Amino acid sequence: MPAAPAGLRDDTIGGRISLARDAMGMTVEQISSVVGVTTETWTNWENDRSEPRANRLDMLARILQISIAWLIDGQGKGPLEAK
Repeated sequence: MPAAPAGLRDDTIGGRISLARDAMGMTVEQISSVVGVTTETWTNWENDRSEPRANRLDMLARILQISIAWLIDGQGKGPLEAK
C-alpha cells in the first residue's frame, strides 16, 4: 500500500512519528533499537494503538530531529522531508 500524503499522515501523533521516521530514512527495526523499545511497541505508536509515555517524548523528538510540540500536536518544527 502506498504511503499516505504528508497532509493526511500528520494529523495524529502516530502519523507524525511515522512521517518523522520516514524522513530519517530508518526502518521500524532500526529506530526501535535506537529508542530501546520493541518493534511491536513502535508499530503500535505509528498505528495509534498506543502513545509514547511522556518521559519518552523528549528523547523521541531529539532522535527524530523534530520539536516536541510538533510531535504532540503538529505545531512547530517537523521533519525535513528526504529528497
